[in-house]
Amino acid sequence: MSDVHAIAPGLYLSGNAYIEQVMIFEDLTLQIASGEWHCLLGASGVGKSTVLRLFAGLNEGIKFGGTLSASDGFPFSNRVTFMAQNDLLLPWLNARENVLLGTRLRGQVTNQFEADTVLEKVGLADHRLKKPSQLSGGQRQRVALARTLIEERPIVLLDEPFSALDAKTRSQMQELAVDLLKGKTVLLVTHDPAEASRLGQAISIMSSSKLEKFLPPVGIIPRGLSDPETLSAQGSLLRILRGTE
Repeated sequence: MSDVHAIAPGLYLSGNAYIEQVMIFEDLTLQIASGEWHCLLGASGVGKSTVLRLFAGLNEGIKFGGTLSASDGFPFSNRVTFMAQNDLLLPWLNARENVLLGTRLRGQVTNQFEADTVLEKVGLADHRLKKPSQLSGGQRQRVALARTLIEERPIVLLDEPFSALDAKTRSQMQELAVDLLKGKTVLLVTHDPAEASRLGQAISIMSSSKLEKFLPPVGIIPRGLSDPETLSAQGSLLRILRGTE
């Protein structure tokens, strides 16, 4: 990857999307600044994951009409890493091998030490040789997170990456992801107002009819779990999602 392509660009999407003639979203415009964590919230079925799939180039079955671009004008190819809601681990590979899967598929030399280092950071050093069937759901999700973190791509798309984790591990993985993804352009889809309030440098709320911007709390991410402004934003977001504000 050239130095130009290693710089994290801003992202832009504007248009309509259909799946099997069913409208997923219409006249949606989403702009994400270079190098920011942008959190996208909304009810199930409004098209949040469809947005991620379009940016990731996983648009099979999606009919999209509009504009999809990066701020530097270069294609998205080879610059995006995507973590889906499902961990998508290959059952015949161990945790280390799953982390290195992208490298193997590209025909590059794998770095087991680097994989083990990332697995240690997500708390799985003692599980690196275990197959997915030997891991809990939360452990599997941490392997998927490690696979995403090791890719070193400037554009990172995360679809509910911490949802299967317990509260303590979730907060730790949020902090780790922010640390390891410094300088990347990150689009995080989440249903959790607390997560968006803690991680969002920009926050958008998506519904079937519109995209609404929400002013994030002040402070450097990840914000403190008990910071008054973070808790206030969490409450406001929840009320908006429930339609009571």
